[in-house]
Amino acid sequence: MSETQKRATVAMVGNPVSDKGRGARIDAQVFDLLTRAGLRRGFDVTDLTGSSFDDSLARVRARRNEYDYLVVVGGDGMIALGANAVGASGKPLGVVATGSGNDFARGLSLPVNKVETAVEGIVGAIVRGSHVDVDMGHVTALPGAVAADPTTGEETVGGGIVRDDAADDAIAFDRFYAGMLSCGLDASINDRANHSHLPGGSLRYFAAVLAEVTHLKRYGYHIRATLADGTVEEHDVITPMVTVANSRHIGGGLEVSPYSRLDDGLLDLIWIDHMPGALEIADAISKGYNGRLLASHVFGWKRVRDIEITRADEGDEPPLLMADGEYIGRLPVRVRACDHALRVLVPPAVVAWQRHERSERAVLDAITRDGRDPVTGAFV
Repeated sequence: MSETQKRATVAMVGNPVSDKGRGARIDAQVFDLLTRAGLRRGFDVTDLTGSSFDDSLARVRARRNEYDYLVVVGGDGMIALGANAVGASGKPLGVVATGSGNDFARGLSLPVNKVETAVEGIVGAIVRGSHVDVDMGHVTALPGAVAADPTTGEETVGGGIVRDDAADDAIAFDRFYAGMLSCGLDASINDRANHSHLPGGSLRYFAAVLAEVTHLKRYGYHIRATLADGTVEEHDVITPMVTVANSRHIGGGLEVSPYSRLDDGLLDLIWIDHMPGALEIADAISKGYNGRLLASHVFGWKRVRDIEITRADEGDEPPLLMADGEYIGRLPVRVRACDHALRVLVPPAVVAWQRHERSERAVLDAITRDGRDPVTGAFV
């Protein structure tokens, strides 16, 4: 950074209550590393961590004109905070991925639970101006939706995350997400994992998967989707699971949406096609950890530009929706893809890797390998 340039400011937000207080120690470490780097590289650092998720988000939004970069410290919940703080603003987001989960960071090949390496990469990206622009999902409550507290899941009236530029202040929730919107079985799994006392995020999630698949429910959804080619499909779906994915992983490594690309301007709609038997469930779980989940005939898949999900007349009431590991609320909702809406600080080597590993050609090869038609999503 030259002396003639304005001195930049990096805002940091941590999660001090995470992991029984360990989060506070990591936050302090990250702040110290950033401050020392700032002295060498010519930028200032300010800590905007609040007393809760909502308080931190409010602080970051209120002071958005005071910083040039935002760095979040923690798991996927902090990605949710960062996405809703600087999404669609052009301000770059840095990620220090710690704790459990970290599915968005994994999808971008960012270091997980390697604090010094992560901060070094962020500082290098700031100095070199290195970043990737990725898509986000945007989920909006439709009339009749009920919001929930992002952390506890307690249903609220007029609560939930509301974007500061939302046109209707009375809307129940209006938020961005970077990873997945979970609307059924995957939300129940996430909820169970959140309340588990088992050590390690991946272990908690795997145990939750085994517990939830033993008593699948038949949730009722009415779906109206605009597909990648612009055509519209509308029908009821009675299924244990509906997911609207932007990234590939959930639960610390389960690859629910292996065809997702973070820069294609589309979302991936995934659902369980029929009530599976025990052997089908076992096969699907094994495929979920080797990148071939959608090779299983248990699952349906389509690419969508936007989608409305409401309650069908038949079927069980779906559980609370979750996105990026945080609670949102209950149906009905509208979801749309936001093309290249989030700017993420990444080292130049990661930029090059992403272009190669998650290229359109690589994804098409995976779809063909699994026996699906890349346009219709059906098996051929």
